[in-house]
Formats: sequence, structure tokens, C-alpha cells
Amino acid sequence: MRLGSLRQLRIAALVVLLGAASTVGGALFFEHVLGYVPCKLCLTERVPYYLTILLAPLAVVMPGRGARLVLGLIALVLLYGAGLGAYHAGAEWGFWPGPNDCGGGSGAGPADVGDFLKDLAVKQTVDCTKAAWRLLGVSLAGWNALIALVVGVFAGMAALRSR
Repeated sequence: MRLGSLRQLRIAALVVLLGAASTVGGALFFEHVLGYVPCKLCLTERVPYYLTILLAPLAVVMPGRGARLVLGLIALVLLYGAGLGAYHAGAEWGFWPGPNDCGGGSGAGPADVGDFLKDLAVKQTVDCTKAAWRLLGVSLAGWNALIALVVGVFAGMAALRSR
């Protein structure tokens, strides 16, 4: 493998890492700063990014073939994430039903029944089929699908192009 193509692989892995970390950072900003409570699907959609954040540094330090394999794996993981985002966005638009068990991302459950009843009085259940926010008509789930698709395709192209 040429030194230049190994350098390109490492740069591509860093770009993928930056894209995944920025996306998760944005989701956490919406949740913890702006106060948007994520639904179950929202939380599930973050998993491919978490995996990418773990895998991308491996692609930076591995030799050529290993880096290509890791970037290819990242591409598959993010394309799966794009599918999750598209499914969620479609449920928000009413194209198909959302999951039956989607009803809130408030974290750990209450310790006892009394705490559970108090939580019910103050917490709103988050419905996966209702978009909490839109930009240019696209919900957070829709943006997630687009970002995961772009970063996933970029990772896949980097893995294939550097042969």
C-alpha cells in the first residue's frame, strides 16, 4: 500500500470520527441543554454513532488492510443507522406505524410505586411518532438518517477507493 493512500485512510477515519462525535454531541445538546426528551427510537439511533466513535480510532492506527476493513464495518453500521432514522422519520410522517413499545427515553425507572406515580404526574411520555423539532421540514430523525447515510457512504467509499 502506498504511503499516500494510508494517509488518506487515516484522514477519512478522522473525518468519520468527527462526523459521528458531532452528531452525538448535537443530540446530547438537544437533550441536555434545550430540554428535548428523546424517545426510545432516538436513543437507539445513537448506538451506530457510539460504535463508530469506538471503531474509527482503530482505523486511524491500523495498517492499510485493517483500516479499510474497519471503515467498511463502520459504513455498514452507519447505513443500518440511516435505516433506523428513515424508519423513525417515516413513522413521524405517518407512512407506517411506529413501534408499539415506544414511549419515552427518561432513563432509569423509578425505585418504587410511589416514585412511579410522582413521575407520571410530572413527566410527559415521549411518542416516537411525533416530531419534537423540524428544520426545513425535516425532523431530527430525518436529519439523523441523512447524516448517517452521508457519513456511512463516505466511510464505505474511503474503504473501497484506497485499494
